[in-house]
Amino acid sequence: MAAIAERLSVRAPEDWGVQPVPIERRALRAFDFAVLWGDLAVSLLVMVAGTLLVPGLGTQQAILVIIIGTALGTVLLALAGMIGTNTGVPTMVALRAPFGVRGSYLASGLNILQLVGWAALEIIIMAQAAEALSDEYLGFGGYYLWIAFFGVAGTLMAMGGPILVVREWLQKFGVWVVIGASAWLTWHCGFPNFFQGIDLVIALPVSWLPLVCDYNRFGRRAGSSAVGTYIGYAIANAWFFALGMLYVQALQSDPGGFINSLVTMLLPMALGWLALIVLLVGETDEAFANIYSTAVSIQNLASKLKVWLLALAVGIVATVAAANLDLIGYETFLLLIGGVFVPVFGILLADYFVLRGRDYAVEELYRQSGAYWYAAGLNPVAITVWLCRPAALAA
Repeated sequence: MAAIAERLSVRAPEDWGVQPVPIERRALRAFDFAVLWGDLAVSLLVMVAGTLLVPGLGTQQAILVIIIGTALGTVLLALAGMIGTNTGVPTMVALRAPFGVRGSYLASGLNILQLVGWAALEIIIMAQAAEALSDEYLGFGGYYLWIAFFGVAGTLMAMGGPILVVREWLQKFGVWVVIGASAWLTWHCGFPNFFQGIDLVIALPVSWLPLVCDYNRFGRRAGSSAVGTYIGYAIANAWFFALGMLYVQALQSDPGGFINSLVTMLLPMALGWLALIVLLVGETDEAFANIYSTAVSIQNLASKLKVWLLALAVGIVATVAAANLDLIGYETFLLLIGGVFVPVFGILLADYFVLRGRDYAVEELYRQSGAYWYAAGLNPVAITVWLCRPAALAA
């Protein structure tokens, strides 16, 4: 009876805060990361981004752009994830090494703002699709009801943490039904300029750079986590970019009305409603990731706060924001992320892999007046290099 009670009991999720995850608690393998990052890339939001490639590009050009952009962007994602696996620390803490302990706070502040925006966008996408479904089959739209529903779902997942979501949700259920729905969409689809298109495709994997170490720090080995991250994300990202590009051509719809047009097109098809519901269920992990990593980024500024409590607060803010935002300016939002965060992680990757030979003194990341304190907690060289890049883009 005691054994049964223990199995049925609800265990509180592990909360390592911004401290390194102990080696014995790093349980995720290559397959786990392929499932996680593949599922994060399987997204209606990625399909919406794919619609932005046409009609500015022809179909063949758009496919080439998707392949090149995915390959380049996912390399950065996998390499940054290796830092998390080797050190066991979240992304914003890893940035303390090149930018200084206090220098990482600037990146954390910007990351908090953009992740709340991403979480809100994910909730909006899910609510729009669910509204169209419920209007067709239940006779009411209930847009704000769906906003609240998906906000709560993403928040609860974020409060549970990465290990719970990957092992108990994605592997046992989420990834398999999402693959089935993706195959169904591909079967039924019937099969800006070039460099701007590549920038747009790169922006999707790059948008996950500020989050990657938050999850890959739970990996057993850096090499296998990088391989799993690359394979899982690259395949799914290219697949759904292509689906978005192909479907918007078939629908002859503008990107702003793409979700409603897609739902209208798919509903009359056999099992179309089921494929859409499955995709909505699979979409919740994107909201989870953005909410959870916002909480971890806040912990870089206030380490004593509990991640589950922060996740709850962030989920509420993102849900309220989703109820008051739309998708206008989405492409600009993506390109802005690339302009701000690509230099940050270019500096991090150069510092870790080239200057320091893949060797960070993890304990020094938490010490004042330590190896990464520099000048009053700031590395003026790295910060100057970072700020010069956005200034050059603005000029």
